[in-house]
Amino acid sequence: MIQYSRTNDVLNTVNRGDAAESSLCTLCRADCKGKCETWMSSMMGRKLLYPRDFGTVTAGSSNTNHIGVSYNNLRIQGYNYGASGLCNGLSNSADDCIFPNASIETEFGKGVKTKARVPIMTGALGSTFIAQKYWESFAVGAALVGFPIVIGENVVGVDRNSVIKNGKIEKAPELDRRIDVYLKYYDGYGAIIVQMNVEDTRNGVAEYIIEKYGDKVILELKWGQGAKDIGGEIQVNNLEYALFLKERGYVVDPDPSKPEVQQAFKSGSIKSFARHSRLGYTNLNSYEEVKADFMKSVEHLRGLGYKRITLKTGSYGMEALAMAVKLATEAKLDLLTIDGSGGGTGMSPWNMMESWGVPSINLHAKAYEYASILASRGYDVVDMAFAGGLAREEHIFKALALGAPFTKLVCMGRALMIPGFLGANIEGVIYPERRERLNGNWDSLPKNIADQFGATPEEIFAGYFDVKNKVGADEMKNIPLGAIAVWTLSDKLGAGVQQLMAGARKFRLCEISRDDLFAANRETEKETGIQFMTDINNEAAMKILKA
Repeated sequence: MIQYSRTNDVLNTVNRGDAAESSLCTLCRADCKGKCETWMSSMMGRKLLYPRDFGTVTAGSSNTNHIGVSYNNLRIQGYNYGASGLCNGLSNSADDCIFPNASIETEFGKGVKTKARVPIMTGALGSTFIAQKYWESFAVGAALVGFPIVIGENVVGVDRNSVIKNGKIEKAPELDRRIDVYLKYYDGYGAIIVQMNVEDTRNGVAEYIIEKYGDKVILELKWGQGAKDIGGEIQVNNLEYALFLKERGYVVDPDPSKPEVQQAFKSGSIKSFARHSRLGYTNLNSYEEVKADFMKSVEHLRGLGYKRITLKTGSYGMEALAMAVKLATEAKLDLLTIDGSGGGTGMSPWNMMESWGVPSINLHAKAYEYASILASRGYDVVDMAFAGGLAREEHIFKALALGAPFTKLVCMGRALMIPGFLGANIEGVIYPERRERLNGNWDSLPKNIADQFGATPEEIFAGYFDVKNKVGADEMKNIPLGAIAVWTLSDKLGAGVQQLMAGARKFRLCEISRDDLFAANRETEKETGIQFMTDINNEAAMKILKA
């Protein structure tokens, strides 16, 4: 197994735990006091694109050992002449070909186009308590920046205050809260997407949303996720709540209705219960049956009035991937999110996460291959988002290029949650009266924040005044610091993508192509179809030398 460095002396960042390929810790804590690259970027913003201590240092890359197949073993191509994609009256002059002029706006969809200011979206933030606790920061930040956010599965089902009678939702306060928080600051860029699984379908989530919110909400069907192959899980440490979830129709393990389990819980030998969702399509046995059922579901949702429908699939094998690409295309869905084996929001069985599914780069490379086959046959292929262990600006560029021209967004799970945690912790210290409501975890600012940045939001967050300029001074009191941290991280990611685009001389996202990548080893070349670095343009080089 490849071991990734926990420290980066150039950026002065340190992972608290073991580092994953994404640069995040394998275990990311909401109460973490720093200081991985994403954590620091949520305060410093684009400053963290550059080495520290300018004027007293020089810096050199340590990324020279390209072993195995991974996104880190794709490298980005640079060019020494030309430029494409400039618009809005800009020319190919040196004065206009500067990285701030690279447009990172994107859009997806068939009948209705959904726009985003940056080519990112969140992973599904569903019934896990960490999503619930920090939703305000996540949603306000996403709305202000202008990228899509996904409300994950089971939010209605696990809400003890929701009322469901005969498969019809009469009351869903937690779902309403999440949608309303986002829509308050939505300005036409981004989207609120609500995901449905087996239980959500039974509970009538789709019918409830369309009746109350109409086409303000995008609905997402779900075939799985990258973290595991058995559906979503949460953990509860309350017997009464575990019994409630069992009565709601969920699988709860161990079974809280058994007297011996209740005895064990009361004695302390059992301390918590795991709530599981159900597998989909268990009664189907062929592609034809899956297709018929899927198309029926889409037709039903269209009949309810949904104009925008998306699909999320996980890191199953190649047959399931081909089904997802083909059926999403034939059904004219607006987006297909393909989630390679990456991470989860806290309750995915660990060794399942370690062992199951197709790694992201392999899955994404095959998704491009399958989409290309359909395009060659005349299909208008579904727009795609790639997910699974992606956290930094170069990951965004590489994923967009690997799947070009089909990939419109990069889906980030844990990376876009970190600024929400950080901001809530800081706000709980600066404004102690808000700590409980925001689920802040700190009693005081860590020394590395107080010494390096200061003690006020204005001093700590590089994006503070950008947000203030957007919402106005009076509204700033209502903006959680976690949302400002989301803005600050997004600004760093966006600027980093712009710089990579300028180096590739592509000034619109739609200009990015697979030719802007090369493989750093032969194994990655074989698995992705991206040429080895010294083979790309070698024919052109020979023509120059032999001219």
